[in-house]
Amino acid sequence: MKLKKLTIFLWTAAFLVLAGVGAAAGYAVYLTDQVKETADESHKELDRGGMSDKRVEEVNPAKDHTSVLFIGIDDSEKRTGDEGLPARSDALVLATFNQDDRSIKMLNIPRDSLTYIPEVGYEDKIAHAHAFGGVDATVKTVEQLLDVPVDYYVRLNFNSFVEVVDAIGGINYEVPFDMTEQNSSDTAGAVELQEGYQTINGEEALALARTRKYDSDLARGERQMKLIQEIFSETMSTKGLNNFDDILASVSSNMKTNLTFDEMISFKDYFLQKDGFTFDKMQLAGEGGFTGNGWYYQVNEEDLTAVTQTLKDHLNLSNPLVKDDEVDSFSDGDESSNSM
Repeated sequence: MKLKKLTIFLWTAAFLVLAGVGAAAGYAVYLTDQVKETADESHKELDRGGMSDKRVEEVNPAKDHTSVLFIGIDDSEKRTGDEGLPARSDALVLATFNQDDRSIKMLNIPRDSLTYIPEVGYEDKIAHAHAFGGVDATVKTVEQLLDVPVDYYVRLNFNSFVEVVDAIGGINYEVPFDMTEQNSSDTAGAVELQEGYQTINGEEALALARTRKYDSDLARGERQMKLIQEIFSETMSTKGLNNFDDILASVSSNMKTNLTFDEMISFKDYFLQKDGFTFDKMQLAGEGGFTGNGWYYQVNEEDLTAVTQTLKDHLNLSNPLVKDDEVDSFSDGDESSNSM
């Protein structure tokens, strides 16, 4: 999940309740009520309504292959500006879920990727789509870029990232380099980390996910996905369960999604498999450089075609749920499998 934000927290809550990890029956009932309340507070439909324009029939995540776009936002006052416009997205990850083998593919979309944005009718950085038209514009832009439906979205901001990591007592992580970075309040040099395996708190995890000056944009995405894996794992533990009140409070005020409570729960089988939760991580190959209008990440067209086909195959887009019955044959893009 190159998501940089932990957009999957509410799912985690629902799965933990159903799995009954270390919880007494009475407490599990209490958690179920709390999770449902959080889901209701966080629910927000897209302007388009329930179905993607690239579908001809509604999907049901309990029985169909589906996709979820995770949108990480830093909507602090400094970044939204005086105009009060929506913030740019800081992380975009498209996850596809295949019901046949309970597999998940997660594609990181570099924030500076140059692509056509339907909301404004010209090419720009994909991160700007959210500033131009919020979640709806972002969903349309990702669908335009990848030519696959975005069935659901989950939007989460930085505040929840910090609060949830702190609520679970931090996470263990192999810091790849010595670093100094600003904190969530934009105080320069407030976060200092040394290379090596250690327990990091919410501000430190955010700094690692956020920093762009120590390696490439693709490496940054890889870092974000590893952080999310660790956060997910800790939230699924008894330690996370014991702090669920704090986790849910953060999620309810920092997340929006068009997933209903029942739809969230329907994903549980992906995460509660006997052999553990696994997913294939994918990246869009390309290179950064300056154009006449600034610095952009230029996506490699051949790799984009291959990645698009991989996602279409994973969603089985030759079935009657989609408009186009013709699926071209391309080889899969490079992937790496990771287990929780």
